[in-house]
Amino acid sequence: MRNVLISGASRGFGLAIAQRLAADGFRVIALARHSSAGLQAAIGASSAGEIHFHAADLSDLEGIAGHVRAIKAAFGPIYGLVNNAAASAEGLLTSLSQAQIEALVRLNTVSPLLLTKYAPRSMMQQKAGRVVNMASIIASTGFAGLSVYGATKAAMVGFTRSLARDVGKVGITVNAVAPGFAETELTSSMDSGQRAQVARRSAMAQLVQPQDIAAAVAFLMSEDAARITGTVLTVDAVATA
Repeated sequence: MRNVLISGASRGFGLAIAQRLAADGFRVIALARHSSAGLQAAIGASSAGEIHFHAADLSDLEGIAGHVRAIKAAFGPIYGLVNNAAASAEGLLTSLSQAQIEALVRLNTVSPLLLTKYAPRSMMQQKAGRVVNMASIIASTGFAGLSVYGATKAAMVGFTRSLARDVGKVGITVNAVAPGFAETELTSSMDSGQRAQVARRSAMAQLVQPQDIAAAVAFLMSEDAARITGTVLTVDAVATA
């Protein structure tokens, strides 16, 4: 059974991806600071594959290498990595503290770079593997009040394209998924009018569902995507077309 490491897997996109990949027969190691009721339910319900929780605070950069070593010792080589964990802080750049800016860059950019430094070493030995980075349509469209978040997601796009060139020769694909506004906790704070306004920006007049993102990641993890690399797969219900 192939092992896939997913960061930020206790809720939202990460949880949906964990459930989908487990249903596809993968052994999922779900990284998050804390588990959740949803993740525990998914662990108990997984059938074709498996889901295991591994507690990790990925903002603690010094601990990342140790987490990867512990996971490899417990489960064996890692075949896939989904860099999903991220945070956001709304506000004009001038209103954010330096500590807030550094925390966002640490979790959204430096942390996935370090996970990708350590996790794919076993992929290189096996000459096969998948890396999927979670980007955002905001990386290309921009959004008021999310300049730092947008910068971190744009960094993931550049990272994806360059790393794909570095590791393609050893059989590893590297791609990104760029979600649009979706039915997650990030939009749950909006009232019905705000949600309807966001949905109207889409040609399909609806928000993306976490399952849509999970399906995109599942495709990129599959054999059908064996020769797709260095791409950004946008899933936004035609909000940016």
